[in-house]
Amino acid sequence: MHIFRRPGLVSIFSLLAAWAAAFSLRAAVPRAEYPRPDLARQNWVTLNGQWQFQIDEQGDGESRGLQSGKDFASTITVPFCPESKLSGIGHYGLMKHTWYRRLFEASPAMQGKHVRLHFGAVDYQARVWVNGRLTGSHVGGSVPFDFDVTQLLRGGDNELVVHVLHDVASGKEPTGKQTHTVSEGCVYTRTTGIWQPVWLEAVGSWFVENISVAPDPDRSRVLIEAKVNGLQAGLTLTAEAFADGQSVGSDSCQVISGDSHLVLNLSRKRLWEPGAPFLYDLKFTLARGGETVDEMSSYFGLRTVAIEGRSILINGKRVFQRLILDQGFYPDGEWTAPTDEELKQDIERSMAAGFNGARLHQKVFEPRYLYWADKLGYRVISSG
Repeated sequence: MHIFRRPGLVSIFSLLAAWAAAFSLRAAVPRAEYPRPDLARQNWVTLNGQWQFQIDEQGDGESRGLQSGKDFASTITVPFCPESKLSGIGHYGLMKHTWYRRLFEASPAMQGKHVRLHFGAVDYQARVWVNGRLTGSHVGGSVPFDFDVTQLLRGGDNELVVHVLHDVASGKEPTGKQTHTVSEGCVYTRTTGIWQPVWLEAVGSWFVENISVAPDPDRSRVLIEAKVNGLQAGLTLTAEAFADGQSVGSDSCQVISGDSHLVLNLSRKRLWEPGAPFLYDLKFTLARGGETVDEMSSYFGLRTVAIEGRSILINGKRVFQRLILDQGFYPDGEWTAPTDEELKQDIERSMAAGFNGARLHQKVFEPRYLYWADKLGYRVISSG
C-alpha cells in the first residue's frame, strides 16, 4: 500500500503540532501571569512549574553537594508549598531543611541585558545557587527579594538550586498562625519554602527599582518618588499617566541621586471610589543621551483617606467599614491561590455577600491580590 503525502501539508501539520505542544506546556505552568502589576516589565519569563525537591532530614545537604549537579528525589510544583495538595507533595510533617532544583534557559530577548532572578516569597531563610555559585541569601518569609544573575548565566541549560531553612518549632521565627506541631484551634497548616512566584526579568544597565506614588486629588496631581539602580550620570527619568489610553500628564527629571522626585499634573481628574474604582496607567521611561535604557509600567488611583472621630472618610465621604477577616488560606494551595482568577473571585464573592473590604491577617498578601482589590474597588487593611 502506498501512502502519498503532500509536503506542504506535512509541514503545516508539524507546525500545528509544535504550536499545540507549546500551548499545552504554557497552559500547564501554574500562576504564569506577571506577578507584580505595580512594577511591570515586558521582558520576563516565569520559572513556575515543575522543580526537583528534597527534604533534608539531617540538614547536611550542602556537605553532600546538593547545591550543584545532583538530582533530587521528588518533584514539586512551584509556587505551591510542599504542605499543599497543589504542590504534588502534601507532606504535613515538620520540614526544617528543604531543597529545590530546576534547569532553565534564559530567553534570547534577555541577551545583552541585566538579568534579575525574582522570588515573590520564601518561608523562611533562603540560599540560592546559580550554576553552582552562591548567588545570595535572604531572611524573611513574606518579603520579595531578587538577585542580579547576569554574570552567572550561560548558553543552554542553567541550574538553579534553593536551600530553605524553616525552623518553626524553634520559636525563633515569625510564623503567624502556622502550627509548631499539628493544626488545632487557631493555628493552621504550615507554609514551608517557596510559596509565591519565581521569575527572571531583564532590565537595563540602569533601571527603575521601586516607586512610591502619593495621590493628591485636591490639586489634581500625583507625587512620585522613584528609586533608580545604577550609575546616574546623564540619566533622565520620565513618568507619564494615562486615562483610558489617553495621556493625561507627564513629568521628567534628571537623575542626580538614587531617589528621583516627579510631579504629574493631571488634565483629567477621576476619583477612585468604593464600588466605582478608576485606575490610571503609569509608564516610566529611563533614558540616557536620547536612548531608552529601561521601561516599566504601573498604575494608581486618586483618592483621599481621613479619620474623623470614629468615622473613616474616603474622598471626604463617610464610608461604613463592612470588613471581613481574610486569613488568606486556600483549600488546596494553603497560602497560595491556585489561579489568578481565584484571587479575583475571592474578592468578588466577599462583595456579593455584602462586604466592602477586608482585614488581611497572618501573612503579607501577594501583589496580584492587592491589584484585584484596587481594580474592583475593595478596601483592605493589614493587621498582625
